[in-house]
Amino acid sequence: MTATTTPVCTSASTAVYPSFSSYVRARGPVLQRTARSLTSNPCDAEDLLQTALTKTYLAWERIEDHRALDGYVRRALVNTRTSQWRKRKVEEFPCDELPEPYAAPSADPAEQQALRDAMWRAVLRLPVRQRAMVVLRYYEDLTEVQTAELLGVSVGTVKSAVSRALGKLREDPELACAA
Repeated sequence: MTATTTPVCTSASTAVYPSFSSYVRARGPVLQRTARSLTSNPCDAEDLLQTALTKTYLAWERIEDHRALDGYVRRALVNTRTSQWRKRKVEEFPCDELPEPYAAPSADPAEQQALRDAMWRAVLRLPVRQRAMVVLRYYEDLTEVQTAELLGVSVGTVKSAVSRALGKLREDPELACAA
């Protein structure tokens, strides 16, 4: 016994307008690029193009000059995108009172000062050259190139010395207790 199935929508498998199908096959990639330029992501572009092509298909008999189809579809893309933009959901609502801003719990100023002091003591324990590079890089906010030029060393030397200095700071017992 062999079961045969018939499609639910028989008109979906055969187009009423074969010229429309050939137009979409020929111009689809170009129209997709146009739709992509109007949206922020590829999925929205596919939906936009599908909607514009549906509108074009419904108006296929009324379009007199089929040589101007690209312009018609592009206009449908722009109009559809404009309608979508106008209908977007607005998440802001006017109210009489402003809501309180979220305030993150602030740290105790005394603890912050203790941590700063511990950091400076740890930096002072670094060798002079590493200390100079850490201070120039992270306290003076100089680039590696600027630090190298200022100290008369290569950029690689700055990178390696700063890496070693940061390693020593991470292992500093006083900083481990303070954090």
